[in-house]
Amino acid sequence: MPRGGSRREAEEFAQRHQKWIARQRARVPQQRSPVEHGPALRDRARRELPPRLLAFAAQHGLAVSRISVRNQRSRWGSCGRDGHICLNWRLVLMPPSVSDYILVHELMHLRRMDHSPSYWRLVEAACPDYRSARAWLRRHGPSLR
Repeated sequence: MPRGGSRREAEEFAQRHQKWIARQRARVPQQRSPVEHGPALRDRARRELPPRLLAFAAQHGLAVSRISVRNQRSRWGSCGRDGHICLNWRLVLMPPSVSDYILVHELMHLRRMDHSPSYWRLVEAACPDYRSARAWLRRHGPSLR
């Protein structure tokens, strides 16, 4: 409320501009839910993610040189040219189909270190429903960070 304005004036303004206010509120991202950052979840990620990644690697005939589980702020995972795959511990907060997509996404970089159409064909062959997982990440991923 502007300095010097009355409560009545503010309420009248809100009534007159109700639709505009609703549109503006809809544009603002929902408040992020607090995520438990305790050691238990990180330990769970370190226990669960590497075996799942290695199982997918074996299934696709790929060799991983090293796996790290980290507290990454802007990535769900990464893959180095040397075969080192880093995973965000927050993958354990996602539905398994979504975290599996991320594991496959990183593994396919062992075949192609880019995001070309050829790369996405590899991802689709390994994870046919990857588009749904990406949609889930766009919708819910920000609340996990």
